[in-house]
Amino acid sequence: MTPATPAEQTGSGPAVPACGQEPLFDAVPEQARWRYKPRRAARIWQSKAVRAGIPIIVLALCALVILALVREETGPEGFLVGLGLATLPVPLLVAAFRWLDRVEPGPWRNLIFAFAWGAFAAALVAILANSFAVRWIATATADPNSAEGLGATVIAPVVEESAKAVAILLIFIFRRRHFTGIVDGVVVAGLTATGFAFTENILYLGTAFGEDQELGHSGLESVTAATFFVRIVMSPFAHPLFTMLTGIGFGIAALAPRHRRFRRWALPLLGLVLSMGMHALWNGSASYWGPWGFYAVYGMFMVPTFALLTWLTVWTRQRELRTIAAELPAYAAAGWLSPAEPQALSSMKARASARDMARRTLGAAAAHTVSEYQRFATSLAFLRHRAGRGASDPDFVAREQELLHHMWQRKEVAAPALTYAARATGRVWVPPPHRDYEGYNPYRR
Repeated sequence: MTPATPAEQTGSGPAVPACGQEPLFDAVPEQARWRYKPRRAARIWQSKAVRAGIPIIVLALCALVILALVREETGPEGFLVGLGLATLPVPLLVAAFRWLDRVEPGPWRNLIFAFAWGAFAAALVAILANSFAVRWIATATADPNSAEGLGATVIAPVVEESAKAVAILLIFIFRRRHFTGIVDGVVVAGLTATGFAFTENILYLGTAFGEDQELGHSGLESVTAATFFVRIVMSPFAHPLFTMLTGIGFGIAALAPRHRRFRRWALPLLGLVLSMGMHALWNGSASYWGPWGFYAVYGMFMVPTFALLTWLTVWTRQRELRTIAAELPAYAAAGWLSPAEPQALSSMKARASARDMARRTLGAAAAHTVSEYQRFATSLAFLRHRAGRGASDPDFVAREQELLHHMWQRKEVAAPALTYAARATGRVWVPPPHRDYEGYNPYRR
């Protein structure tokens, strides 16, 4: 690739490589040029199949054990009832977090791993550790009644939030390329907590159903209905809200420059401590303060905090779009993008319009190509933004060329669609064509 000229060195980030008619991508490994995949590892324990197989096996074993424990606790009928009721909020929560992640969607495998870790691994750790802790406290204090409340308020928040945080940590370390900021932290944390709450709700709702069956409760006396109202209707966001604080800590750490080592490990720890504190407050209000204390904490603390974090996440999402609008013009000046593309790529409405236009004119494959182009361009903007902040990746040049290469492969289809979308959505103003009225006769046919 040819070096950038001074006119192409726009913005505060590094110089942008010049774009020729047939650009060279000399820093991109040959294996990565035509397939968006890394090179094959030389050793078996570094191979992709082994690295993917180990977590799958671990999560499958955890799933078998935790589901067997829950089924034993609730009974077959209670398990089915709890499973059906606990499933209801899951699609809504997953859709909400996926919507937040639309600017730079993370791979589905990361999101599935996060949900599965919360539902199986974290839930298994929590149920075993909490049960052991409650029995130990009851034996040590000779007061089984206080052991339940103490375990729920002190032990459960520490164990559960730590177990959920492991999923965020693993993705942060091993999928660092896809963990670039606060939105990624919130999405991973939210899906991990959604999975955890799913399994926990099966246990609570199934147990409540068994109690109703045993005591003959129904209607307003139904424990199942009360549990459903509190856990599914009132607070389906409770566990995601707690763990989002840990995710925000990891997200801010991902934005920190590499030389800020203290900030990169202190912020995730701070987020974890805050999530434990909020979790303890929530559990303590139900264990010690009675119904009125519970509703007071819910109305005066949980709901405002949820609204504040939701606003922060949406604001961060809009900030990501502004980052795209600020960083991509440098590549447009160098010839990699058309002048209208940065504006189209920084608007979710224009992005959707470009995909729709490609689908109408060229078919579903073209729409998929435009979607891929949008993802690569977004990753390129964030890569350059991190470099401007002093947090650039060690393989910045190779990564930049790799993204430009994959955009170049899709440019013929994506660029016209995005240019059309920019004009159709008003992102770029195009003057109307001039019409020469000399010799014009409206009555002439």
